[in-house]
Amino acid sequence: MDRKSVREKIARRAEKEIQSGNYVNLGIGIPTMVVNYLSEEKQVILQSENGLLGIGPYPAEEEIDADLINAGKETITAVNGATYFNSAESFAMIRGGHIDVAILGGMEVAENGDLANWMIPGKVIKGMGGAMDLVHGAKKVVVIMEHVNRNGEPKILKKCRLPLTGKKVVNRIITDKAVIDVAEKGLVLKEILGDDSFADIQKMTEPRLITEDV
Repeated sequence: MDRKSVREKIARRAEKEIQSGNYVNLGIGIPTMVVNYLSEEKQVILQSENGLLGIGPYPAEEEIDADLINAGKETITAVNGATYFNSAESFAMIRGGHIDVAILGGMEVAENGDLANWMIPGKVIKGMGGAMDLVHGAKKVVVIMEHVNRNGEPKILKKCRLPLTGKKVVNRIITDKAVIDVAEKGLVLKEILGDDSFADIQKMTEPRLITEDV
């Protein structure tokens, strides 16, 4: 499976985490793809921390408006009834606990729910974005990412090596291989996504996984 197909697979599974009536923030990267797979049967309000409530799907070529972008600077559409506001109001919404689900990308997740997703030391960065606010303000934090990095090394670790975005903030991890919950007793494997066995997924995961008859 090519990388584009892998990312689409993850985004499609992440859509199932969203319930009708939810206010949802989609982070930069794979999370922004989730909007394209939202069920038409769900009434969902998508928020972008740069000041938009009511994000629609990615635009067709004739719909592109260079002034209408998400937090990742990708061109987007706005649904009927969408609202625009400044960053102060946007972050008041996030910090005030009004976001039901935040779906964020991840570089590393630790077995206790620590998340690292905002910088790699030595690389040029533009800022931390809204992730640090989202992981503490959203009612549920779902991290979606590929199970291993480009070198084939685990991204789910006993302890994060990269600078943290937040401590003990992740509720659920969705990768191209599995759905894993962060629980008091450890990492619980909830679903296997594909043909890999439990043993295969464990080899790609640094901490011990707990199985619940998946």
